[in-house]
Amino acid sequence: MEYSHSDAELLRQPIGYWSWAAYKAVVTRTRNALADIGTTQPQWWVLAQVARAETARTRDEVSRLLRNYLDTGPDTMEAEIDRTIAQGWITEDAGGRLALTAEGRAFYDKAAALQDELWAERHAGVSDEEYLTTLKVLQRFIHNTGGRAWHH
Repeated sequence: MEYSHSDAELLRQPIGYWSWAAYKAVVTRTRNALADIGTTQPQWWVLAQVARAETARTRDEVSRLLRNYLDTGPDTMEAEIDRTIAQGWITEDAGGRLALTAEGRAFYDKAAALQDELWAERHAGVSDEEYLTTLKVLQRFIHNTGGRAWHH
């Protein structure tokens, strides 16, 4: 890979631009790949939350957790949960608890395999140490500018 600037020049490059460009590239690639298999990124999030939960989560729990991901918002998240139910991938009982269907499990497994492929693609040539440093630096930028991330 050829970098855009020399190391000295990169030190003067704006983090805002490069973090935005990385965000746009990663999210666009992820969303396009998920669309190719017939789902959206928020639907994937719902499936993953339901599939990976040790105990059944309610619609409200899943919606509250995911509504701030990439500024999705509560209305969009509720609509995506509804679409995931309409697809037949999850069910909702009278208490609002969500559960994976057999079809949902099969689709989740397919989407999870795709996510693993995307992870490997993004991380090609990036060591665990570099990745860890990158995330810590980005979190430091968020902290230093008074921003908030999902974990706050």
